[in-house]
Amino acid sequence: MTAASPTRTANDDATDALPRAKHPAIAVGVLGFSSLCAALMQSLVIPIQPELPRILETSPSNAAWVVTATLLGGAVAMPVAGRLADIKGKKPVLVVSAIILLLGSLLCALSTTLLPVLIGRVLQGIAMGYIPVAISYVGELVPPRMKNASVAGISATLGVGGALGLPLAAWIAEEFNWQALFALSAVLAAVMVALTIACIPHRSPTRTAQLDVVGAIGFAIGVVAVLVGVSKGNDWGWASPATLASIIGGAIVLVVWGAYELRHSEPLVDLRATARRPVLLTNIAALLIGFGMMAQSIVVPQLLETPASIDYGLGQTMLEAGLWMAPGGLMMLAFSPISSRMLTRLGGRTTLAIGATVHGGGYVFAFFLTSAPWQLMVASCIACAGVGIGYAAMPTLVMQNSPSSEAGAAVGVNSLMRSMGTTVAGAVMAIVLTSQTMPVGNAVVPAESAFTTCFAIGAAAALAGAAIVLCIRRQKTPDAVAKATSPETEPAPAPAD
Repeated sequence: MTAASPTRTANDDATDALPRAKHPAIAVGVLGFSSLCAALMQSLVIPIQPELPRILETSPSNAAWVVTATLLGGAVAMPVAGRLADIKGKKPVLVVSAIILLLGSLLCALSTTLLPVLIGRVLQGIAMGYIPVAISYVGELVPPRMKNASVAGISATLGVGGALGLPLAAWIAEEFNWQALFALSAVLAAVMVALTIACIPHRSPTRTAQLDVVGAIGFAIGVVAVLVGVSKGNDWGWASPATLASIIGGAIVLVVWGAYELRHSEPLVDLRATARRPVLLTNIAALLIGFGMMAQSIVVPQLLETPASIDYGLGQTMLEAGLWMAPGGLMMLAFSPISSRMLTRLGGRTTLAIGATVHGGGYVFAFFLTSAPWQLMVASCIACAGVGIGYAAMPTLVMQNSPSSEAGAAVGVNSLMRSMGTTVAGAVMAIVLTSQTMPVGNAVVPAESAFTTCFAIGAAAALAGAAIVLCIRRQKTPDAVAKATSPETEPAPAPAD
């Protein structure tokens, strides 16, 4: 049985009729490079996180907001930027996002106290709205034969940037200083601005609409409240009034927001379209695969950096741990062209299910083999290959089942679900690593069983994502559609009256 495709509208036909980019390869290169730069912000400060209280002269709990701030900014920005791109045109939103990244990076580079650094990090998170807009736009700019490869490559940057950011940031922090991290991001942002202005064509939106400002505010309040509660629950206590108020209050706001959106003529997010079975199940899978990806990013470096004096410790430095992780990020990038061929031959459903299964296989490998750094590197490469395949398939499935006039917002919601998965993973991994501990001298460290439990949870999340994807009704692959409509098989038209 094949799933019914979304009803085409005049807006879809008008979008298809618009001219492609004159130099599509250049456009893809610019959008891919810029998306990678924006994605680097996720892990930019993770290597220096233990030093942030001293650097910013604040408490460890306050310094932790430097990491959380970017997550919150990105969570809000991705759907809003996508919707703005659908309404105002995608190039203006791309340029503004790059400028915001430049401003946030400069603010962090020039600051030495907590508050301006937090503001800068929020701006860097908001700039991550560049990524879903680039994913939805590249399919419009390139010829059909390039579409799968282009969408796959740019979508993969969301994972590649986070993976490559760890060794890059560790090297810069060790060789220079923490402000050099933000100086580099400012240079990259300036290049993003220039290339986006010069190389990305502007296409006017095919319909006029107004941004749902009330919906955007309600969405921001609800999402931020839930994510703050989840990310800080381990520090505040999961039963503390602050945690419960944040999570429950945010959930209530989102319920009210959903009711409002369903009644709005031009909602921020078309919840009815999002509730379509292929889109809904793809977004749930995105959350689970995002969970798996972040679990690896948290657990593997910590295991690598455990002192060799502990029985299971591998004794790697921060930079060495980052270098052992780097091949995983490169693996995501290397699998982009493979993913595009899989999308063409197998379709998005099967490709995403394969990606999630491979991702889970990486955790299964790590569950049994953790006695040497190279073993964890192999496990990371397997897991990241699965992420690369899955991240390529997600936006394709979403865009296939959403009107083209809402593609930016739809991909933005999918990107948000990936980010929410990483947030939940951070909280769950922290609970596991602090609940299974062992004494070492005067300190308490995670027991070896805590790491294997984390790997088991990561595998379960990824395989659950694969099972959910297989509940999506099978669609004809592009190859099958082309064959069915080829002149050799297409029935002759009836003669005119």
